[in-house]
Parts: sequence; structure tokens; C-alpha cells
Amino acid sequence: MINEKKVGKVFAYFAKIGVAAINVTDDSIGIGETLHFKGATTDFTQEIESLQIDKKEVNHVEAGKSVGIKVKDKVRPGDEVYKAL
Repeated sequence: MINEKKVGKVFAYFAKIGVAAINVTDDSIGIGETLHFKGATTDFTQEIESLQIDKKEVNHVEAGKSVGIKVKDKVRPGDEVYKAL
């Protein structure tokens, strides 16, 4: 079991473009970090390759912001997001 810290929650998923919209509630996330998406039927990890706020690329997102992340698998609203430590 790797150490992880909860960093947020999925509030929307855009299937056509494969993007999860996440509210970052704790800590921060950045390009190159590994996130773990976990929910009732969701459970996968992936490295962050791109982050977008209002369709603009960003490298880093602080707690209290919402961000779009391209994901390799389907996520659902309410899924929790953890960052590998």
C-alpha cells in the first residue's frame, strides 16, 4: 500500500474528451504527480500530464480551486481523488 493523501473530489466527467473536473479540497496537485481515483466502481492511478483551469494550461493547482484533468478511464461525480506521497 502506497502512502496517499486525499486532495479532492470529482464533480463532473466529460466523456467525449475524457476529462475529470475536480474540486481540490486539500493540499495541491501538479504536473508529474500521481493521482489515485477511487469510488464505488472507480479505482485507478495515473500520472498527471495536463491540468486546465478555464481552458488554460496550468502546472500547479492549490486547494480551493477546480481543475480539469485528462483521465485514462471513466470517473464519476463523488469519486475521491488521492495524491501519492
